[in-house]
Amino acid sequence: MAHFAELDANNIVKRVIVVNNTVLGDANGLDGETIGVEFCKSIFGADTHWVQCSYNSSFRAHYPGAGHVYDKEADAFYSQQPYKSWVLNKQTFIWEAPVPMPTDGKFYKWNEFDKSWAEVEAD
Repeated sequence: MAHFAELDANNIVKRVIVVNNTVLGDANGLDGETIGVEFCKSIFGADTHWVQCSYNSSFRAHYPGAGHVYDKEADAFYSQQPYKSWVLNKQTFIWEAPVPMPTDGKFYKWNEFDKSWAEVEAD
């Protein structure tokens, strides 16, 4: 099965659908992604924009969900920026806090006001 993400005008993922591999068979020398995109457009409209994604994240960095970002220049999917102070690692496409989270086994949440990790009680 192949997965395709529909993007809005700002390259934000609207939804991800599954396309049966039988649809992606070579037709007139086109690659599977091109065939898949054309298939999606035939169902959802010619004005829609689709990009193939990987369920196991073998290409385009991460498997996206609704609300994720597609960076065309980097050819990668990643989540929305969780806090203004966090920076996107362009190697892993994972947002990183300006201060690493403690690794002492306790539970923490990010406090954007003072840019620190606050310990929280486990449920």
